[in-house]
Amino acid sequence: MLFQQNNKINLPVRIIFLFFFACFFLMNSSTVFSQKKYIIVIDAGHGGRDPGNLGNGYKEKNIALKVALAVGKKLTIKKDIQVIFTRKKDVFIDLWKRGDVANNSKADLFISIHCDSHTSNAYGAGTFVLGLRGNKKNLEIAKRENAAILKENNYKDRYKGFDPNSAESVIGLSLLQEENLDKSLTIASLIQNNFTRKLNRLNRKVKQDNFQVLRETIMPSVLVELGFLTNKKEGKYLNSKKGQEQMATAISEAVLQYIRNLKLNTVAPSEAKINVVNPIEFKIQISSGKNKIPTKSYNFKGLKQIQRVSVGKFYKYYYGNTSNYKEVKESLKIAISKGYTSAFIVAFKNGKKITIQEGIKKQ
Repeated sequence: MLFQQNNKINLPVRIIFLFFFACFFLMNSSTVFSQKKYIIVIDAGHGGRDPGNLGNGYKEKNIALKVALAVGKKLTIKKDIQVIFTRKKDVFIDLWKRGDVANNSKADLFISIHCDSHTSNAYGAGTFVLGLRGNKKNLEIAKRENAAILKENNYKDRYKGFDPNSAESVIGLSLLQEENLDKSLTIASLIQNNFTRKLNRLNRKVKQDNFQVLRETIMPSVLVELGFLTNKKEGKYLNSKKGQEQMATAISEAVLQYIRNLKLNTVAPSEAKINVVNPIEFKIQISSGKNKIPTKSYNFKGLKQIQRVSVGKFYKYYYGNTSNYKEVKESLKIAISKGYTSAFIVAFKNGKKITIQEGIKKQ
């Protein structure tokens, strides 16, 4: 009788105990599983039969590789970071294959490392993200880096007639990475700030242009120009162990800060709710940043009906809302004519962002 009573008392106790144990296990399991491993793909520009620029006798491919390996070494110390290299030795890698490495590994970030050149005595470090438009100087840099395509086998078939020496080919590329632009700009700014503030390098700023290697990727991506090998002083610095170590430290510290920001959701890609009249909408994103700007036309060079959307701690500013793709292309021309040279088209379905190609198909 006593045994039966104890069983009656112990059964609910056991159930409660198992319930709390299960909750405890699930809570701890979710914590473990939520500890994301961040995959960073580091791309050393050029390589093998493509030496890159040879300013003052230095080889861009060698300097880019040494800095890339140094960045990777610094990042792999962290348990939550996995580093993947597109190349770890002096070999030629097709541009499309570099993108495939990043895409197939489902990377969180892609960084391509290069050195610049110029006929003048130019100097300074710069960081690029993908963009539709650029000024003449940026265009020349993009054409120079994209010229590696000509060294690939069957490049005409793979790139469908893309001519890296043609300005029309460079600026006519569709922007496939518009949804990653904010994150790309964030990591680019962190890298650039480290170059200028910690190393006192001349600030050539964060810029946008059409680098094929960035176009091939589907995650936040940047291309870093460490400096000019054609400048004797800067070329010597970049070819030195000290210079390579300092540049690698600046890049790796920026990546670590970027990941810390991701963990805090300060660059979260969530979209604000938007009232939608038509299921498919096209707009022009003319700018984004942390400043909350009143959407008056005088704040946007005379453009009217500006829409401001909050995304995390950033604000995106849109112009030319329409369900017609032809109309939005005309709006893009207007925005560019007003000075918004980095403006680009984005597409939405029922308020949710989709690719431009999807938007065109669903019209």
